[in-house]
Amino acid sequence: MTDNRGEQTTPPAAPSEARSEPELIRAVPLRHPWRWTAAMVILVLAGLFVWGAVTNDAYRWDTYARYLFDKRIVLAAGYTLLLTVTSMAIAIVLGVTFAVMRMSDNPVMRYVAWVYLWIFRGTPVYLQLFLWGMVGSIYPVIHLGIPWGPTFFEFVTQNWTNALVLAIIGLALNESAYMAEIVRAGIDSVPEGQREASTALGMSWRQTTIRTVLPQAMRVIIPPTGNEVISMLKTTSLVTAIPFTLELTGRARDISAANYQPIPLLIVAATWYLAVTSILMVGQYYLERYYSRGATRKLTAKQLRALADAEGVPPRNIEITDEPQGGAR
Repeated sequence: MTDNRGEQTTPPAAPSEARSEPELIRAVPLRHPWRWTAAMVILVLAGLFVWGAVTNDAYRWDTYARYLFDKRIVLAAGYTLLLTVTSMAIAIVLGVTFAVMRMSDNPVMRYVAWVYLWIFRGTPVYLQLFLWGMVGSIYPVIHLGIPWGPTFFEFVTQNWTNALVLAIIGLALNESAYMAEIVRAGIDSVPEGQREASTALGMSWRQTTIRTVLPQAMRVIIPPTGNEVISMLKTTSLVTAIPFTLELTGRARDISAANYQPIPLLIVAATWYLAVTSILMVGQYYLERYYSRGATRKLTAKQLRALADAEGVPPRNIEITDEPQGGAR
């Protein structure tokens, strides 16, 4: 076929050829041999460490196996969980309260909350627990009445001091200072336009907080809160300053003082800490995934198929694989 100038031109494609389906493109992940090399080196080093630990008589694995599920250790794990759950529950309630006070327009409430956070975040938790253990000596009797006048109420603290209760109070008050900042950061992460839109729709302050602010703030609050729960589990080992020695570390230390084998007892306590921490991490993962719905741009296989159907792409031109990006083949 020639044009007006006598030059040969390519004939236009037929309609059927123009509408031909594109060829299937298969993405091949890059190969990373050095990753396999590094993994093999790490496995060899880990194997050498495990073999050395198994053959080392200092670990006393027979003692470890004998005390791993001892009744005293299991009961101590229960006390550790009790301290963790109770202290965190109180700390979350107090943390929300002080976070609201910190964000209040009332200067008195705002500065009271600031001083509280300054004190409990600025001093070591071990020091705070030690002082709570001495509260009976610091305040042997609490009087409620008029100064230099009649007394309406008198409370003798030395008759009511309980090591477990003091441990929960000390841990909760310290943790509430950190939870207050976590909650405040989560609330501040929600754009102001969200509150304005809710108010424009006629929502009250309570409805705006429950339906608009908190669902979005939880995505920021949950990860650090989960870390604080795990940290609280390990912080319970410091309640020996009160003193309260029925939790894991204290009980392991008491048993090792009787049989003169501290290493296997410490490993027993570490095993229980790792087991409980692993369960808490699994729960944290599902909570984070639940509250992060709609916040990620990564599409699942089902979403990719739905998108392909909406675009009219033939199924045979889509290949979905579960292989991680950059993995070796």
